[in-house]
Amino acid sequence: MFVDSHCHLDKIDPKKIGIELPQIVENARARQVQHMLCVCVTLEDFEPMRSAVADFNDVSVSCGVHPLYVNDSQTPVADVASKLRQLAAQRQVVAIGETGLDYFYQPETKRLQQDNFSAHIEVAQEINKPLIIHTRDARSDTLGLLKEGRAEQAGGVLHCFTESLEMAKRAIDELGFYISISGIASFNNAKELREVIKALPLEHLLIETDSPWLAPVPNRGKQNQPAYVVDVAKCVADVKGVSLEEVARITTANFYKLFKTAA
Repeated sequence: MFVDSHCHLDKIDPKKIGIELPQIVENARARQVQHMLCVCVTLEDFEPMRSAVADFNDVSVSCGVHPLYVNDSQTPVADVASKLRQLAAQRQVVAIGETGLDYFYQPETKRLQQDNFSAHIEVAQEINKPLIIHTRDARSDTLGLLKEGRAEQAGGVLHCFTESLEMAKRAIDELGFYISISGIASFNNAKELREVIKALPLEHLLIETDSPWLAPVPNRGKQNQPAYVVDVAKCVADVKGVSLEEVARITTANFYKLFKTAA
């Protein structure tokens, strides 16, 4: 059995993929994907997202403000923590995020991103729900704010990881975090990332699709969907020289351990 630890089911366009959400979920189940975590990117998106997946017992959700949406958010950063507390009380919510820092695309909003990130860390630590972290070109600040906020008490994952081996090891060793691997690992130009994956312990890895983006080989260029997380797992298995069954077993166990949810 597999778990898609990070997808955006509400962002998949049925017109582009040719099927509606119930069939997308069925496609995943048919490939032995037993659970999907649908990740929030703005607080305004939360209720529509939660409603869209409410009928699926094998889909859980998160609540958070993605760093690239902070500038356009209708919720002032000063109010983010209180809103997160309110939303995170709902049964389906198993995590806080996605949050983090992205200096690659929006370095001009650095301070706003940091304040937003700190609010998420505060709430996650307070309510003991793990963090889902987006980080790009902000290695030092990401780790620094996580350590400053004692994020190790809540736990978390650096999702869709494309950063350095040093950062991954520090996140694991200093914070006990997990590293999530997406379809990027299967791309021809991802040799350095595959070397990072090879060096990391499977006991600290998760797999994800980040649907509808980043579809792995052999479906690169298509709308991504949770069924394709199996192809991510195959890539990880090939890189690490282990069986697909071992990757499925360990990454699935890691997911349930981190997100404190039952299989």
